[in-house]
Parts: sequence; structure tokens; C-alpha cells
Amino acid sequence: MSHTQTAVRYLSRATARVRGYLPTHLPTYLPTRDDLAVMCASPREDAVAGLSVAVAALPLSLGFGVASGLGAQAGLVSAVVAGGLATVLGGSKLQITGPTGILAVALLPVARAYGAAGALTTGLLAGLVLMAAARFGIGRYVRLVPAPVVTGFVTGGAAVIVCQQMPAALGTHGADGEGVAVSAVRALGDFSPDRNGAAAAMTIGVLALCLAGRHLRPVLPVPLLAVGIATALTHFLHLPLATVGRLPAGLPAPSLDFVSPMLVPHLLPSVLAVAALGALEALMTAAAADALSDGERHDGDRVLLGLGVANVVAPLFGGVAATGTVCRTGINIRSGAVSRLAALVNVAAIALVALTAGPLVSAVPLAALAGFLIATAARMVDLTALRALRGSGHGQLAVAAVTATSTLLFGLATGVTVGVALTAALSLHAVTRTAAVHRMLPRQNPAREGDAPPPVPDDASVAVYRIDGPLLFTTAERLLKPVSGSQATVTILHMARVTIIDATGVLALGEAIDIHYRRRAHILLSGIRPNHRPHLDSLGVLRRLRSHEHHAFAAPADAVRYAQHALLNPLALPAPAPDASWLETDDTMSG
Repeated sequence: MSHTQTAVRYLSRATARVRGYLPTHLPTYLPTRDDLAVMCASPREDAVAGLSVAVAALPLSLGFGVASGLGAQAGLVSAVVAGGLATVLGGSKLQITGPTGILAVALLPVARAYGAAGALTTGLLAGLVLMAAARFGIGRYVRLVPAPVVTGFVTGGAAVIVCQQMPAALGTHGADGEGVAVSAVRALGDFSPDRNGAAAAMTIGVLALCLAGRHLRPVLPVPLLAVGIATALTHFLHLPLATVGRLPAGLPAPSLDFVSPMLVPHLLPSVLAVAALGALEALMTAAAADALSDGERHDGDRVLLGLGVANVVAPLFGGVAATGTVCRTGINIRSGAVSRLAALVNVAAIALVALTAGPLVSAVPLAALAGFLIATAARMVDLTALRALRGSGHGQLAVAAVTATSTLLFGLATGVTVGVALTAALSLHAVTRTAAVHRMLPRQNPAREGDAPPPVPDDASVAVYRIDGPLLFTTAERLLKPVSGSQATVTILHMARVTIIDATGVLALGEAIDIHYRRRAHILLSGIRPNHRPHLDSLGVLRRLRSHEHHAFAAPADAVRYAQHALLNPLALPAPAPDASWLETDDTMSG
């Protein structure tokens, strides 16, 4: 038996024992035997990826902890506790969970108004909301997010990473409260080769090593080696570079002392905001992880459940609210992660550093981290996906570009919202273009040999139109204009091919009916779909038809027969049985 099989067997037994102590519906969210087999199959690749993530995740977690108003230790705790629980219980095996900038921005006003207790309570309650969202299956709806939006989100996230690192890369100081794009521009303006040349040179060196090493020696942990070399050079050459700085030691004991029921009503808006932002960022990051990896498929509900549990437990240890992070997830995947083991290695490395290696990590120069993160951002941009979007039409590429730009300038939530709205508008435009109105004309030959053709309507007496496609606010005026302008004594509108009809379309149809009545003409409807009748009836369109029980027909041939023998020539003999095959389309009116 191999070492891998032995490890899988022991881990499976341990997991089975844990399952025995849990409620029956929870074991499905624990790692399965297949998960354990994958984790044990490629430990080296996952270990390298996890350590690579930890190098970047450590300063980011500390920084976002400070930005949230709870301090560096809160970010460190969140990266360890929330990151570990979300990895074990979550639905994306390559996602990295931890504190993020968007949640830090949401929690900072809470911390300022209600202190650490308010921010911790907000995170705990947001976790409960996320668990409820998972219970009701909300996570599956992220699959409705269009592919161009996901691609734009990943590209925008890469741009955010680059802009975030510009001050550190150039050895300048970013201003608090500024957007990442503004901060990057300010850093470029403040750059001086004399004062900041060492930082820029180190950033470029680490960036070049990371990009070249991926192709020349992909089996080596090049990012770790590059950061290690940069740290050694900074120390021995006494380079005037900013470093990570002193780290807090250890993790606090769990406690619920921060919970104050009196604060809950005041915190509810922030709770819902943190839960919504956390869910959106985690689900979008999971979707991005699927796009960046080959053949992966996340479970949205499990992502939310794992994130909810993580955010319930992390505040007990003083940790800030956490969610999936596109930056660290991108590093994880691009560093060669294969399974959840990479994320667990990341958590273990951060915890080990917190306990033992704080002074060593505190000497890492920020410029070296900037070069590493910029290299990661460059690898996150999926040029193949962008070329595919360009080939599918300029509209799809425009959606990705707008989503990326909005994510960079206004944040994740705004970027995704704008991207989805633009996609909906383009889809509506595409559907609108398919709608057409056709003038129906008699065929030259009857459909069945030996049958006498039905009476041929005179263009001045009877006109037959057919609408194909949706009758919506975007199409109603164009489609009904020929009908309203018909000068025939009787106008027949065939609606069997109307796919969708909205209130604007119904009201426009009613207006067309009124136009005919005002000039003392008749209008008949045929082929009304059963699901469209309630809309027509609720807005009074059917009631506008005179004796509407005789003005709505199943087929246009029935309407023609009624028009010729009841309206135009009441004394004529009965017409032959209805047969719609004698109508053909005059394409000159299409579109």
C-alpha cells in the first residue's frame, strides 16, 4: 500500500468519526473520500502553492485587519480561523478565504460608531445570514452570471491588484481613503528615481523572476525564492525599503463577551450589507476560480455555508469578517494548486508565522511582495477567454471591458451589477431585432389537390398581418405601426407566433384597436396564446373588441371567413372549412 493510500485511509476514518458527532445534514459538507484522495495525490504542488499564497496573504490580511478598524491581529485571526473553516466546509476547493478590502470598507464605519464589539457582532450575524442563504439555495443563482461578466471581473481584479501595489512598488505612500486607481496615479506622480529607485528596481527584479521562472523552471517555488532573495539583499545591503513590520504573536482565546443584544437593531443594515458583499465576492471568486482552472465546478450553496460558518466562528477569536479573495485565489491557482490542501497549507503557514516566525516575515520588503503580486495579476488575465469573447461579437467583449473598468474604479459590487445590466440590455436588443411583422398573402395554389381555394380577400377590404417574436416596449411601436396604418375595412392580426408580451405591448395593441374603431373599421385577432389572454384581458384589450366573442379566432383563415361572410357580405353562402395553408408571407414587410 502506498503512502498516499495509507494517508487517505486514515483521513477517511478520521472524517467518518467526525461525521458521527454531527447532525445528519452536515456530513455532506465535509470532505469526501475522493476529496481526500485528491489532496494526498499531489502534496508537493499544493504545498508550494499554499506557501506562495501565504507569502502574499500574510501582509494583506494584516493590512485589511487594520483597515477594518479592528487591528492587525483581527486580520491574522480571520485568515487562520475563517480561512481554515471555509476551506474544509466550502464548495470551491481552490478558493482562498480571508479578510478583504471590500469588507474592511463596510466594517470600518461600524467599528468607529460601535467599537470592536459592534464590528465583531456584525461579522457573526452576517455569518448566520449566509448560512440561511445556503439553506434556501441562493448560491446556485450565481451560475446565471454571464461568462463575459466573470471574465471582466477576473480582469478587473487583476487591475485592482496592480493598482493596489503601485505605491509599494514605487516606494511611495498611498493616501488612505482614495480609490486604487487614484492611488496608483498619485504614486506614479510622486515617484523619484533618486529617492525610490531601489524599490522600483526590486519590484522589477522580482516581477521578472516570477514571470521567467514560471516558464524556465516551473517545478521550483520561484516566487518564494524571489522574495527570499529580495529579503536577503535588503538586509545585507541595508537598502532603505519599507518592510512588512512587526507582527502580533499568537491567537486569542475564544469568547462571546463582545455580543451585545442592544446593538443588534442598529447593526442590521450593516449586517445585511456585509452578508451581501461577502456572498457576492465569494461566489464571484469561486466562479473566477472555475474559469482559471481546468474542469473545476464549485457548489454555490456549499460556498455560502462554509463562509457562513467561518464568519460565525472567526469573531469568537476576535477575527474580522472574511470572504473569498480573488487575489489570493488567483495566486493559489497560478502557483499550481490542485486541491484543498493548498489552502490548508496557507492557513497552517500563517498560523505558524503568527506563533514562531514573526521577526523573519517582518523583514520582507513590501516592494518584493509588490513584484510578486503584479506577476500574479498578469497571469490572472485570461487572454484566451478575451479572444473568444472578441470572436463572439463586440458586445460580449464590451461587457467584459465595462465590468473590468467598473470593478477597478467603483468596486466589485458595482462592477458586477453594471456588467449584468449591460448583458441584459444587449440580450434584450438581440431579442428585439428578431421581432418582425409580416403581411400575409394568398398562395397561388391550394394546399390540397382538388380543394377549391378559399375566397381571396381584396387588399382594400381585408388585410392579414402576422407578428413574429416578442411584443415588448422595445418592439411594440415598430410591429404595430403597419397594423395601425392599415386602410383595409377589416384588419386581421395573427398572434400565434408572439413569444412574449408585456404591458406596453398590450396597451399598444389596444391603441391600434381604438384607431380602427375611430375610422369605423374592424380589427380581428387570431391565434392568441392561452398564456397571453390574461394580460390582454386584465388591461381591457379583449373588452375593446366589439362582441369580442366573434372577434378572436384560432386561425387567420377563420377570421378571413368571418370577415367576408359576416362583416363584408352577410348574405353570401357559407365559406369552405378553415384552412390556414393558403396564407403565405410577404417578406417585403419583415423587420
